[in-house]
Amino acid sequence: MREYKVVVLGSGGVGKSALTQFASMRDLYIKNGQGFILVYSLVNQQSFQDIKPMRDQIIRVKRYERVPMILVGNKVDLEGEREVSYGEGKALAEEWSCPFMETSAKNKASVDELFAEIVRQMNYAAQPNGDEGCCSACVIL
Repeated sequence: MREYKVVVLGSGGVGKSALTQFASMRDLYIKNGQGFILVYSLVNQQSFQDIKPMRDQIIRVKRYERVPMILVGNKVDLEGEREVSYGEGKALAEEWSCPFMETSAKNKASVDELFAEIVRQMNYAAQPNGDEGCCSACVIL
């Protein structure tokens, strides 16, 4: 099957995600994905709730619980507007047995560390002496 890689660009809030996140396409992205970064905005409680069914979908599509995954609370630069506590994020990550980080894409706080960690997890999961999907699980969609 021929592979086509399409890049969707545009300013924030124009609907890029809405164009690409059809349920059938999301399953395909998940099936082909090796590592996942689940991101919520720590200034938006609803975004925190929205990631839970996304993790469930990953587990359903991948057919195992232990997928390389990181839970990420973004926008730590907006501490004064926080709606999701650090403890809430940490507790959910512990429930899912995955790493947890808070980042700021605006200030580039912990962004390099985030990607280094997901690569480390994917490399660990790919080791031949490990179980399939041996890393803890926790997404960019």
